[in-house]
Amino acid sequence: MFNISKRNSKSRTIAFLLLMFVGSMVIAGHSMAAGGGGGTDVHLELTLKDGVKSEAIAVGLIILLGVYAMIITEVVHRTLAAALGGLFAVIALNHYTIDSALTLRAVTTMIDWETIGLLLGMMVMVGVISHTGVFEWFAVEAYKKSGGSIWGLVVILCSVTAVLSAFLDNVTTILLLTPVTIQLAKVLDLKPIPLLISEVLFSNIGGAATMIGDPPNIMIGSGLSEAAIKNTEYAHLASDGVNFNDFIIEMAPGILMTVVPAFMFIRWMYADEFSGKRIRDVAELESKYGIKDYKMLTTSGIILGLVILGFFLHPITHMPVSWIALGGSVLMLLATSRHHIDEPLEEVEWTTLLFFAGLFVLVHSLQYMGVINFIGEYVQTAIEAFPQGEDGLVRLTAAILIILWVSAVASAFIDNIPYTATMIPIVLQISDGANVDLAPLIWALAFGACLGGNGTLIGASANVVMAGMSEEAGYPVSFNEFFKAGFPIMILTTLIVSFYMVLVYVVGGGGMEWKLVLVALSVLGMIYQVYRGRSKGKGFAESLVDNDVDEIKEIVSETISTAVGLVSSKQDSEE
Repeated sequence: MFNISKRNSKSRTIAFLLLMFVGSMVIAGHSMAAGGGGGTDVHLELTLKDGVKSEAIAVGLIILLGVYAMIITEVVHRTLAAALGGLFAVIALNHYTIDSALTLRAVTTMIDWETIGLLLGMMVMVGVISHTGVFEWFAVEAYKKSGGSIWGLVVILCSVTAVLSAFLDNVTTILLLTPVTIQLAKVLDLKPIPLLISEVLFSNIGGAATMIGDPPNIMIGSGLSEAAIKNTEYAHLASDGVNFNDFIIEMAPGILMTVVPAFMFIRWMYADEFSGKRIRDVAELESKYGIKDYKMLTTSGIILGLVILGFFLHPITHMPVSWIALGGSVLMLLATSRHHIDEPLEEVEWTTLLFFAGLFVLVHSLQYMGVINFIGEYVQTAIEAFPQGEDGLVRLTAAILIILWVSAVASAFIDNIPYTATMIPIVLQISDGANVDLAPLIWALAFGACLGGNGTLIGASANVVMAGMSEEAGYPVSFNEFFKAGFPIMILTTLIVSFYMVLVYVVGGGGMEWKLVLVALSVLGMIYQVYRGRSKGKGFAESLVDNDVDEIKEIVSETISTAVGLVSSKQDSEE
């Protein structure tokens, strides 16, 4: 008993110290912020030695490619690959800079403690809530709504994920729904990984629709607001700054256009896994997987609701979301598990947090070495190569498409949080230097960073969180397995958004007309799609992805038969 008590005491001490350390780092990051960066900027002053810039960029690119090679080939765990990359990047940075980069202050400043704090706080709260049985209860309810159809269940889970990600944030949504999905897969004897990959893809898609839905949007809304731009050398562009409502108005219509095509691709990609039914005794499931502790659920639910409310009020209060999450986690532990915090802390994915820390150190070291700015300069050069054209539309079109696609591809291979932090000042630089309207460039960056996060397993925070939780449950998600589904979805959705942006900002001049037309067409198309499928006797989920392949084959067959018949008749008449 003495040993157990002593061990629990040590665990509580370590957990408390970790929470306090992350909290202090968040405070330090915000106290050093130079305005508008949302706490995610790098504030350390390091200067490269004379004459080593080209060599530093080359070495940085080699390190970056080496890390991704280790992650793709899976010769080591991705957390270890990120840690090795961060270590080598800091050593290289220390070699090429005048000031020392091998200090604790230098390394800790490179880590985005805002993201680490948010993840840690939400993981602790999910750990508390998971012991109430609410995840199992939700899984049973989702199964009941699907009627046993696997594809119907996928549509329900992905739709819920997309909506929650838009109005909460995609990382929190994945933290909440991953345990539900794994439990549901176990009960229904399904492979959980295809379900989890589909959910996280829709989490990134849905999160792109609002300012609070995805970390890159939070950063863009903070760093490219009117007030933030006024504090930069580009103050004359402040009138083009963005606010909370602008994200919904400008991005939600484009995201809406991607929903049905994304469902169609997922249905095709996992045709075998998502077909058929699973029949279970609902009464037995309800009795076995009900709520275990209503009092704890009520208490933790109220605290989680306050945390979510704090997220929504972020544009007004400007309180760091990390502090809201950390404060909520401590309050929830005090209210529900003040004497037994070991079990909730078991749900914290420490390997995921270490992965993010290593990745932040790697990317920010590369930023100091000039790798990210090197990419930005090439983007600006490519845009300036296009003539202004009549009313500047030629260069505007080129700027939108280049920033959109560069952001999408880069965010797929470089975590979109540090990438977005780096691109915010570059977008201002491009708008001013290339004489292009700022607003369309902001939305191109937001679309590209959010949708590009679907490209690879490490492209977005939600992907990494899902992979960490899945691996902890005994279902590791490989880089290649995610890539097969995620990269095509990234290409598909970015193509659709490219079409949307050209119509709205080039043809329509950024007005509301084209947005309303595209929203109307998307909604009417979705309604007609479901109506046509229902007329064939299909359910809602199957109707949503009804591509009429069989019908097209039948029409083609009848057309060929008719043509052959006409030819034969003509030959008979000639004879």
